[in-house]
Amino acid sequence: MFTTHAAAVAVRPSTGRLRPLGLDEVRITGGFWAGRQRTNAGVTLPHIAHWLEREGWIGNFDLAAAGRLPEGRRGREFSDSEIYKFLEAAAWELGRRPDAALEARFREFVARVAAAQWPDGYLSTAFGRPGQPERWSDLAWGHELYCLGHLFQAAVARERTAPGADDGLIGIARRAADLVCEVFGEDGIQSVCGHAEVEVGLAELSRVTGEQRYLHQARLFIDRRGRHVLPEPEWGRSYFQDDLGIREATVQRGHVVRANYLAAGAVDVAVETGDSGLLATLRGVWDRTIARRTHLTGGQGSHFQDEAFGEDWELPPDRAYSETCASIASIMFSWRLLLATGGGGYADLIERTLFNVVATAVSHDGDRFFYTNTLHRRVPGEMPDPESASPRAFSSLRAPWFEVSCCPPNIARTLASLAGLLTTVDDDGLQLHQFATCSIATSLADGTPVALDVETAYPETGTVTVRVREAATRPWTLSLRVPAWAGGATLRHLTAAGELRTTTVSGPVAQLTAAFEAGDVVELDLPMAATFLRADPRVDALRGCVAVQRGPLVFCAERPAGAGDELDRLVVDTGVEPSYSDGRVVVSARWLQRADSAWPYQTGGSVATVAGEPFALIPYVDWGHSGLCTMRVWLPEG
Repeated sequence: MFTTHAAAVAVRPSTGRLRPLGLDEVRITGGFWAGRQRTNAGVTLPHIAHWLEREGWIGNFDLAAAGRLPEGRRGREFSDSEIYKFLEAAAWELGRRPDAALEARFREFVARVAAAQWPDGYLSTAFGRPGQPERWSDLAWGHELYCLGHLFQAAVARERTAPGADDGLIGIARRAADLVCEVFGEDGIQSVCGHAEVEVGLAELSRVTGEQRYLHQARLFIDRRGRHVLPEPEWGRSYFQDDLGIREATVQRGHVVRANYLAAGAVDVAVETGDSGLLATLRGVWDRTIARRTHLTGGQGSHFQDEAFGEDWELPPDRAYSETCASIASIMFSWRLLLATGGGGYADLIERTLFNVVATAVSHDGDRFFYTNTLHRRVPGEMPDPESASPRAFSSLRAPWFEVSCCPPNIARTLASLAGLLTTVDDDGLQLHQFATCSIATSLADGTPVALDVETAYPETGTVTVRVREAATRPWTLSLRVPAWAGGATLRHLTAAGELRTTTVSGPVAQLTAAFEAGDVVELDLPMAATFLRADPRVDALRGCVAVQRGPLVFCAERPAGAGDELDRLVVDTGVEPSYSDGRVVVSARWLQRADSAWPYQTGGSVATVAGEPFALIPYVDWGHSGLCTMRVWLPEG
């Protein structure tokens, strides 16, 4: 257990197995994620601000302040939340590195939001004014509390990165939270928001302010879920997670983003209230969801109509919804469980999801996005219009903006705060969960200083080098995660005196305990061979198919539009091991030939036109950057 520490992190529990290190203690300085963070700061955040202005979503607050609503309001009922997510992303980015222009934009947006807040703390541009629906009159679909949850998270980010800042955001959030507690408290409205999120925001706001009634309100919302307090939608109460009490659940179900936000908030409540039974239930829910309802990429969701989880083993690659926001919410759930329990599997899923969904969902240039992340694109489709918002789920390629644009600011806040997901400490030492070139400077609970530099070309290579900058005052333990895909990892310790010790690692963690000296070097080598993977045979849609993974990266076949030899005729010879060269995995593949007929079901099989030829697969994170194309992750073997 640990006592709280004033770190600039998105999640800061007051107790738990591990303490997260914040942006003031960890700096990503190079490699894959440093490039993504530079693009996020230099391109993505300005791009989001531009579209928030262009689409009129920040302008809604100006209309509210001027008393001109509802006429002229633009965007969906939840568009306020995108302003708050942008503010959160900007706060984390400003905590990562000062930027005068971003600081000015941040303060400008906060002032425009503040002008629209009612004296009693109410804040929404879609409800409550003449000509608009009454406050709290549509809890199922109105998203009022959902939007406030994101406001609370933005205020928490600002308070943790710039304590006592005079922009007023924390005051806006507290006034709104006080109203929520008054309206929805023990004797108030006995219901919940149709889209979970306020629970996470209230819990973190409680942590940052010390106000316990915010935590108590989060628990009330958690406990009310599953009591049928919302009207039943056409897809059933599971859509809102209102079918079962959260302590009765055994697996995630319904709308994926809602489910993961709710689970993350429930972990916060369980940890802060000492509810070990609730925490155990949530761990079981996570276990079964990962084992039966999660795609190879870490994405979740198999239903387009309700953006929902399917049933167990319902994971069709061509209908994989795998919403970007759902994956970010999944990371939030997993990270909280990791902090609470210290388990290793949570970090494995976070890594898989970061590389194969979050990094995939935003273009390398930082100004185009996937809303959903399919595993099989059958037809090339059409080029998104760069000057208009796209329908949210159906862009053939990454689009600049969406009519429902929850994903771009969600990606931005995740990348800006990413350093907070890399490392933790406990009383015995430091744990490295995600691999990135970074600088770490912190101390253990007893004041023992820890200062390290991490160097790695991960995920291109599997070597992670840790250099000790400061001598220890006592022995402590350095722990490095060994991903489940990496068998036979090797750990080497070269002391400052020149002594080399090498060990082969078995298990999910490589640990080394020593009184480290400045100049000590610890090196973890993870095997990075490309391998074929097969799905559990109960996944009907994937029988007879294989996928390829190297390190944390999933690979895919991509075919440019008009190239001929469409991917539906490609089969892989798994008798030939895949090889890796220059960022590509090469497999032996054949093109099946079968003439069209009036009836597609025949007694004869397809025949191959060639015995087998090399075919290069690309990292899934890179697909769709070369233009319109077809793509598939799961390939028939034969």
